[in-house]
Amino acid sequence: MPFQKIEAEKLSQSVVQQIELLILRGILQPGERLPSERELSDRLGVSRPSLREAVSDLQQRGLLTSRPNAGIFVADVLGSAFSPALIGLFSSHEEAVIDYVAFRRDMEALSAERAARLGTETDLKVIAAVFAKMEAAHQKRDPSDEAELDASFHMAIIEASHNVVMLHMMRSMYDLLRSGVFYNRQVMFKNRLTRDHLLDQHRAINDAVQARDPAAARAAIEAHMDFIQTAMAEQAKAGRNEAIAKLRLEHEHSK
Repeated sequence: MPFQKIEAEKLSQSVVQQIELLILRGILQPGERLPSERELSDRLGVSRPSLREAVSDLQQRGLLTSRPNAGIFVADVLGSAFSPALIGLFSSHEEAVIDYVAFRRDMEALSAERAARLGTETDLKVIAAVFAKMEAAHQKRDPSDEAELDASFHMAIIEASHNVVMLHMMRSMYDLLRSGVFYNRQVMFKNRLTRDHLLDQHRAINDAVQARDPAAARAAIEAHMDFIQTAMAEQAKAGRNEAIAKLRLEHEHSK
């Protein structure tokens, strides 16, 4: 008969599976430091040897990394999503920026639709809390804070969609956005009228998700991304016009 004795799972393997799931679900994020060995073994209720065995396994598979005199960290598993050469191409060609916005429009519309339908009550509270911070930052008129909260708001919606593949893919894309690879978001938040429009758009997105209206959530994201694309085109045109104006002024002074 094809039956074998059932063996109890090693404690270290249970630890591996728990940490794997925390990374997979985006709860433990790249670069995040794990608690000390003593604290982590206490939290997990396992011996230090079992914990060390689990950590060693996760390090060998590239999910955790150790830093001398600093501790154990979640590896930058997203860092390999795009090669340095491809990132360089993204940052130097306008068509990549246009495609990036179009990609976000499609993916985030789907995320918002899923968040409105599948997000838990806690997910919706997180989204609402981030939007409340956006409103507060809007009053302070700090472009850097608003730009950072903008990214956090969109990521909260993506997290609430509960699709781990989409989560990691979009988190990787947002890491590039935060670093200015695609465009400088802070420039967009410096314009008062644009800032007001952006806040209204994020309010519409939040309202639709909180109302659990998938169609309205999708439409609100699509309208927001269409506005971003138009604003970026206008900024680019204004930049070109300013360059031409400076040439005219320089020529006028040389006469």
